[in-house]
Amino acid sequence: MNRRSALVSSVAGAVVVALDGTVLTVAQPTLQRELHASFAEVQWTSTAYLIAVASLLVFAGRLGDRYGQRRMFGLGMLGFGAASAGIGLAPGIGWVIGLRAVQGVFGALLQPATLGMLRAVCPPDRLARPLAVRTAAVGLAAAAGPLLGGALVTELGWRAVFFLHVLPAAAFGALALAGRDPEPADREPADRVPLDVPGAALLAVTLAGLVHGLVTATPVSLGAAVVTGTAFVRHERRTAGPLLPPRLIGTPAVGAALGVLVAASAALSGTLFVGVYVLQRSLGLDPFASALRSLPLAVLLVASAAGCPVLLRRLGPRRTTATAMTLLALGALLLGRPSATAALYAGFALLGAGFGTVLVAATHVVVRQADVGTAGVAGGAQQTALNVGPALGVAVAGALLASGTGKPLLVTAFLAVLGVAATRWLPGASSIASVTPHVDERDRSPQPARR
Repeated sequence: MNRRSALVSSVAGAVVVALDGTVLTVAQPTLQRELHASFAEVQWTSTAYLIAVASLLVFAGRLGDRYGQRRMFGLGMLGFGAASAGIGLAPGIGWVIGLRAVQGVFGALLQPATLGMLRAVCPPDRLARPLAVRTAAVGLAAAAGPLLGGALVTELGWRAVFFLHVLPAAAFGALALAGRDPEPADREPADRVPLDVPGAALLAVTLAGLVHGLVTATPVSLGAAVVTGTAFVRHERRTAGPLLPPRLIGTPAVGAALGVLVAASAALSGTLFVGVYVLQRSLGLDPFASALRSLPLAVLLVASAAGCPVLLRRLGPRRTTATAMTLLALGALLLGRPSATAALYAGFALLGAGFGTVLVAATHVVVRQADVGTAGVAGGAQQTALNVGPALGVAVAGALLASGTGKPLLVTAFLAVLGVAATRWLPGASSIASVTPHVDERDRSPQPARR
């Protein structure tokens, strides 16, 4: 797999997953009415997927390191498409919830591979631009999802939003499995990459309990997550082949970048959760008018992702990410002034500019620290942070919403400020040798790049 095909596949996988989440949100009211489901059951169509995907991402990344990122991507895409078709044909809400969990399992297989494939064909100092392209595509998908989902639901019904993924997932999955890659020189042979099954089980239970506890506000689940999380840490310190390699996760820069991703996604998701109430309750806007008010977020997210490689080259990850997290905090604070139209537009614009920049910069730090043999684990850790963060942000914002919109927005801004503090452990400008394309990047040979 050469650089171009790896980038196209990475973008396709990320876009399919992003569209799935956004179009489902639009389809849920109609799904609830036609399947005679309760509100709690409809919530589980999202929760079941989130728990499944978040609990398995790191182990799925390790599977990619052992058996090949392209293979895991292909299996994940085919399974994701098949589960989507099954949901579109589901006779009842129980089937929808169960198949959403299955869809989450295959989503966990493909998501780390979308980053692992890029690392397999790009040396560390050539990752910023493909990551920017990938992030910009996800931003476009997130912006187009509600509009596309609304049109499909209106004209064809809620089932159409799930059939939307079937053909792209089948096509890219089949192409990935049909190809053959030469083995990169800096990758460990498959039989030398250990599978830490006990560690994977402990981590899966920990993350499932954490996400379930945050989403459903269940103290028992959170307590269980603490117990199994402690057991996981002890196990990782004693085992000869840990699931999370110390040379990757033990690096201060990687730990800080993952913390920043959790803080950024928590701040953004919590702010947007409150923003819906600001727009539709405080201002009395309908959903379409609300979407127009938030359009600057999508526009600036795409633009900032595209411009982030330049910032990384000039400022380095530390200053770039700290500035972007500050923009996130300011955006959350501006949304607390719903009476000022300019403040609303500016708030959404700052949220988009901050999050788009953070997503590229922090992901660049995580993935470039990994060698090819741990690229899947790095991708799984990055995706896990982006799944846990929103659950945390929405849980915190939802718990405070009864007191009005001002207090939860202050808290989400504070989450972003915590992210600013974590950036002190990120690399400085001198660590980025180059994030611009060189002449050798035009080489389209299928041989993977070496470090």
